[in-house]
Amino acid sequence: MIFGRIKPLDSILATAEKKSLNRSLGAFQLTMLGIGAVIGTGIFVLTAEAAQKAGPGMMLSFVIAGFVCAVAALCYAEMSAMVPVSGSAYTYSYAVMGELIAWMVGWALILEYAVAAGAVSVGWSGYVVGLIENAFSIDIPDMLVRGPYDGGVVNLPAFGIALLVTWLLVIGTRESAIVNAVLVCVKVAALSLFIVLAVPVMNMDNFTPFMPLGFAGVSAAAASIFFAYVGFDAVSTAAEETKNPQRNMPIGLIGSLGICTVFYILVAAGVIGSVGAQPVSGAGGAALAPGSMELSQQCAAIGDAAVVCSKEALAWTLRSIGWPQIGNLIGLAAGLALPSVILMMMFGQTRIFFVMSRDGLLPQMFSKIHPKFHTPHVVTILTGIFVALFAAFFPVGKLADISNSGTLFAFAAVSIAVLVLRRTDPARRRPFRTPGIAFTAPVAIVGCVYLFWSLGYETKMMFVGWAVIGLLVYFLYSRNHSFVGRGIVDVHEDDADVPPQPVPPLPGAHTPGGNDA
Repeated sequence: MIFGRIKPLDSILATAEKKSLNRSLGAFQLTMLGIGAVIGTGIFVLTAEAAQKAGPGMMLSFVIAGFVCAVAALCYAEMSAMVPVSGSAYTYSYAVMGELIAWMVGWALILEYAVAAGAVSVGWSGYVVGLIENAFSIDIPDMLVRGPYDGGVVNLPAFGIALLVTWLLVIGTRESAIVNAVLVCVKVAALSLFIVLAVPVMNMDNFTPFMPLGFAGVSAAAASIFFAYVGFDAVSTAAEETKNPQRNMPIGLIGSLGICTVFYILVAAGVIGSVGAQPVSGAGGAALAPGSMELSQQCAAIGDAAVVCSKEALAWTLRSIGWPQIGNLIGLAAGLALPSVILMMMFGQTRIFFVMSRDGLLPQMFSKIHPKFHTPHVVTILTGIFVALFAAFFPVGKLADISNSGTLFAFAAVSIAVLVLRRTDPARRRPFRTPGIAFTAPVAIVGCVYLFWSLGYETKMMFVGWAVIGLLVYFLYSRNHSFVGRGIVDVHEDDADVPPQPVPPLPGAHTPGGNDA
């Protein structure tokens, strides 16, 4: 049986000890990494997208997405503290639900991280281009700073920042974390300044109608902005590079989520109350889809006079309420800080590839470590190239929605894994126990399914297509090369001089020279 290929937790921990990455991150660095990944995507980049789908109701969308994220984070915290190795949801699923489910989760995470990094690269480009145009009174041709869907040809700034972040990740994890901590401070300071200036001038009339597109619009916006909370998942992929992970991982996960949620709600309220956030409608009166050519054309017709048309929503808001120079300053802060979000997305992506390669499900070249920098340089460079291409040709709206499908699938899988493991291995030591597991895990699962269902039809079909491709790759390559399927387990460091030992094949496992069941 395919579902019988389960990699024991003890074997997973032995693998990490045998071929591990350098442990250099503490609780403070993890929290900064989490804040760096979370704050930015939803506020700097996706505020306009959420407003186009829900109007002022995006306030409720942030609450819904944050609640689902909170219960999922508690499940992540238990698993990451108990299994402090790279791989995140992929590794947890392998230990609980078997190889096929683990492969599909890992395949979904590839979609999640790479596409999300591309989305934030596009958002960064919008802020930097807006800053240059407003600060220096010049007009940069749209054909060079927008993709085909946005009325241009190629987004060169987004392409360039993705390659720059790739180079930084190749240099090393510790150096990346230090740079990220500085950028997080810049970003938090900028958002705090925005709140101080925008919240006091709120006009409550701008909150009416609160849900112009009904609760369906609120749900759609919540589904879109959920990937803004993916930072805590990226932190969990760094478990193998964390000092004292049993203590530090829960602190980094839950701490970063709590801080970010407060900022999300305050900044969203400032945008809505100060300049309004009603959706832009087409000729027939229906709201247009974010990231569509129709919306781009309508925004061009009205002269970008609405926040939903802006590529730099927060800077545009401050300029509109009489703070043009501070608006430029916010644009500068976003230009400096958003690369930290791209960095963490790509960081998580490369570590997923690394551990899947280490299990034999992907070619071994993906788990090669650079002799000088001690980072998985091959997979980092490959990931960076694809992220740069995504950013160059696709708009934020389409990239964000596509990545969400993989995000929600992975989060639901972790919640299921925690629930199952409580029953199948109750005696295992759990440094952090998810409170109220009988309530928390099912709510997380239902919440993820609900948000997935709220995504657009095109996005869901793309996820199905991606899943079909993943199944083909698994059965044509990964299943036959899997170490677990070939009956090979890794040993603890004390026995590292002994070659990996063959063991009796698991039910349905592939035997070298034999046939699959």
